[in-house]
Amino acid sequence: MTRTVVSSATREVVIGPDRPFVVIGERINPTGRKLLAAEMREGDYHRVEADALAQVAAGAHMLDVNAGIPLADEPAILAEAIRLVQSLVDVPLAIDSSIVEALEAGLAVYEGKALVNSVTGEEERLERVLPLVARYGAAVVAISNDESGISEDPDVRFEVAAKIVRRAADHGIPASDVVVDPLVMPVGAMRFAGAQVFHILRRLREELGVNSTCGASNISFGLPNRHGINSAFLAMAISNGLTSAITNPLEREIVTAIKAADVLTGNDRDCVAWIRTFRETGAAAGGRGRRRGRRRRAVRAG
Repeated sequence: MTRTVVSSATREVVIGPDRPFVVIGERINPTGRKLLAAEMREGDYHRVEADALAQVAAGAHMLDVNAGIPLADEPAILAEAIRLVQSLVDVPLAIDSSIVEALEAGLAVYEGKALVNSVTGEEERLERVLPLVARYGAAVVAISNDESGISEDPDVRFEVAAKIVRRAADHGIPASDVVVDPLVMPVGAMRFAGAQVFHILRRLREELGVNSTCGASNISFGLPNRHGINSAFLAMAISNGLTSAITNPLEREIVTAIKAADVLTGNDRDCVAWIRTFRETGAAAGGRGRRRGRRRRAVRAG
């Protein structure tokens, strides 16, 4: 069994097919969040602080931290955000940027073993990111596209992933420290986007023996009731080998689907996490229901 170990200064998280599914909180990301982007640009991190605390309280095992703000000093902002988040919560972080200098700035201040998000199969990216990952002893997300773009052929995307795993080994990075993102495309635009991801995930598990992750919400882009599609997609992806995802732990449907998948794959031993979560939730709901019932009876009696 391949296990990817990442850590903060005080907590270790293990990603693996025989472990509970790892939720990487997605909300510390200014992409598409104009207010958050404006605040971070001005050095205001109160929303970053709130998002970090809320996601961990909701059960996120890790947090993704992104500072991709156009025309801003991304390396400085990312480093500051990482310092702040690590002072507030003890979960490991994914350091997320398309700019190598920002990744390096984040790694320089990070305490523990980070997950670098990300490297692609493009030669220039491989030669700049992989030495950085090796130098800091980090793990890395391998995104399965290269100079030719994102292939619609899942077998081509698998071959790009295999290439990144081989090149990582050349830099002394073991396959256990490479977490592959098979690239989730919107199913509303590409009919078999979900089926393609499931196909790649099976090959990643059976042939490469690596762990995997994805930006789960991409699958539902442009469609109504996105949470319904996202939660079903995650449950099905987990059954095909997905071991982690960058997603929103504040969405109850998504968390329920992940916890149910852990039960059904045998990774929630004796259903302990499921029972703990839903017995407590049910007891609270039942108590409210009983109180409402007593109030209704009192009104009728009066």
